[in-house]
Amino acid sequence: MWLSDNDANDAGEHRRRRGPSRRLVLPIRVVHAVSGAGEHWSARGRRMLVVDLPFALPGRFWRGNLHTHTDRSDGALPPQEVARRYREAGYDFLAVTDHFRAAYGFPLTDTRALRTPGFTTLLGAELHAPRTELSSEWHIIAVGLPLGFPPPEPGESGPALARRARAAGAFIGMAHPAASLLTLADAESLDAAHAVEVHNALSAREDRADSWHLTDILLTRGHRLGAYAADDAHFQPRDPPACAAWVQVRARSLDPRALLAALKAGHYYASTGPDLHDVALHDGMITVRCSPVRKILLTGGTPGAQVIEGDGLTECSLPVAMFGHGYCRVTVEDATAGRAWTNPIPLS
Repeated sequence: MWLSDNDANDAGEHRRRRGPSRRLVLPIRVVHAVSGAGEHWSARGRRMLVVDLPFALPGRFWRGNLHTHTDRSDGALPPQEVARRYREAGYDFLAVTDHFRAAYGFPLTDTRALRTPGFTTLLGAELHAPRTELSSEWHIIAVGLPLGFPPPEPGESGPALARRARAAGAFIGMAHPAASLLTLADAESLDAAHAVEVHNALSAREDRADSWHLTDILLTRGHRLGAYAADDAHFQPRDPPACAAWVQVRARSLDPRALLAALKAGHYYASTGPDLHDVALHDGMITVRCSPVRKILLTGGTPGAQVIEGDGLTECSLPVAMFGHGYCRVTVEDATAGRAWTNPIPLS
């Protein structure tokens, strides 16, 4: 995701050769908005960084959910039934992240027996410790925890607990920042985070599903973070339907170690519907290929966006010049309002 110059040069040597471009289906509308602040420059005549995005990497995409609860904490269903539902919905992997609280006996739910040749699990938990500015406790996703991970120590803060989990090998996610009303100061203190949960399907019931605003502020301040979507499924009667938000992780195999390494490297995208087939950055242009959508957005660390709208869009190229040396990210939206998001793409 974020690469050094040497990494980027190596990546360029291994980029896939793509076939002929397909033209957009008209009618389309293009909107170009540029902030008056900051440096804006043209890529023409100037060498651009080539980023090795996950779409060209060896392997394939594996669909999974990183935030799930069972009856080992406050979920309604046992782990076996939860895994069955995700498997039958076409998922390749699942992380059960029961609440790691004393009230539930600090569960780290062991789902290894639920793995099959075409479906695997990652061990994890939702960690809690004091406190954020507006809440008595943190909500921190830790995927890839070892069995026997010790409970929080007396007086251990949320950021300290997250550091300990990351040191133990876990992928750390900042869970539902909007629903938790995390402040910028809160988020900046969680320095062990690999990524932000930018869409939490359960939080849609309180109109706080998306956390992109806070994520964009963190990114513009130089924090290098990924962006994932998740169900936060509990399967309670009044909850929204599960299997509504997921990640597509690029890895050579479905081995849990390969998936975990890919998550930490940022080799994934997030979705609530559309598929991203390819996203490539070259010579100042982002090229997107996707399942049919009605809107393709390019946003980043500058107010404004590049927007293309139309019926059945499957490919477009957009310039990144308005985002200067910061970052950009792609969002696509389909006819049912499902969206998919790339991780932030560095431009320097």
